Amino acid sequence: MRFLLDAEQRAFTESLRGMLSAADAPAVIRDWSDGDHARGRALWRRLAEAGVFGLAVPEEHGGLGPHPVELALAFMELGRHAVPGPLVETVAAAILLAGPPLSKRFLPGLLAGTDLVTVAAPAGPAFGAGAAPLALDADAAALRLALAPDGGLRLASATGPVRRSLDPARRLTPLTPDGELLTPHPRYGLALTWARLATAAQALGVGLALLDRTVAHVRQRTQFGVPVGSFQAVKHRLADATTALEFARPLVLGAAISLRPAEVAAAKLKACEAAYGAARAALQLHGAIGYTAEYGLSLWLTKARALRTAWGTPEECRELFLEDALKGPTGP
Repeated sequence: MRFLLDAEQRAFTESLRGMLSAADAPAVIRDWSDGDHARGRALWRRLAEAGVFGLAVPEEHGGLGPHPVELALAFMELGRHAVPGPLVETVAAAILLAGPPLSKRFLPGLLAGTDLVTVAAPAGPAFGAGAAPLALDADAAALRLALAPDGGLRLASATGPVRRSLDPARRLTPLTPDGELLTPHPRYGLALTWARLATAAQALGVGLALLDRTVAHVRQRTQFGVPVGSFQAVKHRLADATTALEFARPLVLGAAISLRPAEVAAAKLKACEAAYGAARAALQLHGAIGYTAEYGLSLWLTKARALRTAWGTPEECRELFLEDALKGPTGP
């Protein structure tokens, strides 16, 4: 299936790409990893001004949407530039808070980019049985939400030290849902679907960035007097990575159109696996420098690995898709 973007979507994507390219993303990422959020918050506000966070919020609640396709395009660019912060969590929070009276109370700050929001999901089949209720960037967030075991959405407090994930820019903190009950019946399923869509698009962008950087590297690096990119084995490795990413792209965009949970899960599975494959190829073809934290490639390598299990492990996504497939066609 081939997806063609309209002029408005192309202009939005190009505008966002230009803004992020000028933002010195590697420096922002390294600051964020060290707990310095100043430049990251400035970029966050610019993303909010561009309307990124309003794409998941209906117009009646102050947003621009819902526009899942545009959100997927935006998150592909965020992944291309490895932008740090609780990006996916903001999307999930927007879905959970988009309703009276919560929308008037919480969404203005979220949509303006002045209030960072994070969400910790409870252990359970939908969010990962046995998983620790960790929230991304809770140390920087003004609003911390937890999906409590009693089924309600509550304000939460941090209950442990910051933990580093494989991706240094992903700072994780345990949350306890010990605050005010915001709603007894939050829209878990819808929030999870949007979060998985955003994660899939972000991973696809990470994979595309890794591929671009690796292609540029093998064109410059030489052995035996010729670029290593001319070697057959290198071409095959890059062709495999390209094929996987290009097959994942229509799955992500198709899932954005349908927003069916099983299709979104399949898109997340394929996009994250394609990005991880691109990361493995990039690491091998860069040689020893690919292992160093000082080299910029590491900012994308570690993110590709971390996103594989964010908002649903490969096993969970695969199981959801297979369960849906076994039900067979529905409708007339």
